[in-house]
Amino acid sequence: MGFHSGFFSLITRHLTIHSFFPYFFLWKNAMMTFEEEKMQLACDDLKTTEKLCESEEAGVIETIKNKIKKNVDVRKSTPSMVDRLQRQIIIADCQVYLAVLSFVKQELSAYIKGGWILRKAWKIYNKCYLDINALQELYQKKLTEEPLTSDAANDNHIVAEGVSEESLNRLKGAVSFGYGLFHLCISMVPPNLLKIINLLGFPGDRLQGLSSLMYASESKDMKAPLATALTSFHTALELAVDQREIQHVCLYEIGWCSMIELNFKDAYNSFERLKNESRWSQCYYAYLTAVCQGATGDVDGAQIVFKEVQKLFKRKNNQIEQFSVKKAERFRKQTPTRALCVLASIEVLYLWKALPNCSPPNLQRMSQACHGVDDSSVVGLKYLLLGAIHKCLGNSEDAVQFFQRAVKDEVCRQNNLYVQPYACYELGCLLLDKPETVGRGRALLLQAKEDFSGYDFENRLHVRIHAALASMRELVPQ
Repeated sequence: MGFHSGFFSLITRHLTIHSFFPYFFLWKNAMMTFEEEKMQLACDDLKTTEKLCESEEAGVIETIKNKIKKNVDVRKSTPSMVDRLQRQIIIADCQVYLAVLSFVKQELSAYIKGGWILRKAWKIYNKCYLDINALQELYQKKLTEEPLTSDAANDNHIVAEGVSEESLNRLKGAVSFGYGLFHLCISMVPPNLLKIINLLGFPGDRLQGLSSLMYASESKDMKAPLATALTSFHTALELAVDQREIQHVCLYEIGWCSMIELNFKDAYNSFERLKNESRWSQCYYAYLTAVCQGATGDVDGAQIVFKEVQKLFKRKNNQIEQFSVKKAERFRKQTPTRALCVLASIEVLYLWKALPNCSPPNLQRMSQACHGVDDSSVVGLKYLLLGAIHKCLGNSEDAVQFFQRAVKDEVCRQNNLYVQPYACYELGCLLLDKPETVGRGRALLLQAKEDFSGYDFENRLHVRIHAALASMRELVPQ
């Protein structure tokens, strides 16, 4: 509801953004069905949205200076600056969506056309990013410069009257979302065509793209939930052997959404089909199948599937398969219980950053399930998940206590090496929210980065730490 209410509060003021809202979901529907008619309809509507959002090409900062020189009443003129930046970001977003629709056709001409569209989007993202940074600098000048020169006073008056810190941070999140989606789009291009794409004038840094999506997912931009979903979507795409199987992502998403709703029966049905039919990571899907099967209460059937996971392990350099094999091996040695399987399902949701997408009632059910686990071997994991759940529920004080317990738990060093560094990271992020604990928060982030190694999804956590430190540097100028 938060996402929808945020979107609708904005579209009541601007027709262009009102137009954008349904067109994104038409695009998403086209990507889920791959029907030619729906894809063409999405293309047409995205192009219409572009035309509605187009505005003059003068830079925002140049516009500010012109208004100063012409002595225009800034109280009437400056509020449109944020809206204009928003429109530019929407234009770039539409172009990325159009490029994705072009790429899925898997034709040489479509790849070239998509590349040129991306080039235009890249220029807009880059310019908006620079403009937003410049506005943030003006805002910081307003807070720190004393006494003010006449020019500085004019600049600061404009920032004070027309742009707020909150709106700038939201725009930064919006740009980061587009930038991250841009790089995921680049990752869809076959390797033999990637050199051609690079020649068009932009890079293809997947790690930086994921970092930007992480930043966007933690921001207050209306697309933050979409950024979280894209990181999960990207995980599924990483498992694909070739583009012909990309349709299986839809089945994966059905299973994933069922897990979020704690509907383990439907999740089991989806993942079992992927385990048997997909040529992606059958090892990973076998693990998800076993976890969901055990969570329904069929622990004997789950035990049989857990034993299959090792046999399906083929990609030794794949972190997801390595994680699946390790967890399945523990369940082979320790007879699974329904409570432990439910805990394992919540663990997967946490690692894939899906907990923020869960409803409060489901989060409460997850909290009760975690409290119901009485097993000393998973105490650290239990506290980590309880901390994450309470963080999503807005219970910061409880979350801090649970994360602190997870950090101190030594048993997890043997069973779940990743628990302590992830708990340090989560605790550090919470402490960054209060001025009096910012120093401690930063120290915990650095501790998570420097004091631990060799655990599951280490690179993924480093991306999140990088995004958190970058956010802190913007809020607290060095």
